[in-house]
Amino acid sequence: MSEHWSITVCGRVQGVYFRQSTLQKARSLALTGYVRNLPNGDVYIEAEGEALQLQELLTWCHAGPPMARVSAVQSQVGTIKNFTDFSVR
Repeated sequence: MSEHWSITVCGRVQGVYFRQSTLQKARSLALTGYVRNLPNGDVYIEAEGEALQLQELLTWCHAGPPMARVSAVQSQVGTIKNFTDFSVR
């Protein structure tokens, strides 16, 4: 059964290929949704898929790509939006 998770990643997460790395990770896990930068410097992700794959993405977000310095990750379950692919916005 698919779930929808919203994830906010805080820290030094912009300008370090976080969005592109998230895109690759999410696609490798067969997740759909999107990732985008927020004006405050955080990265915001909406992802849909199986809970096990979503948990793997969430775990990955705590480290991110090599240049990232993640200070906090927040997530919450939401309503399914039926994304068709995963993209960078």
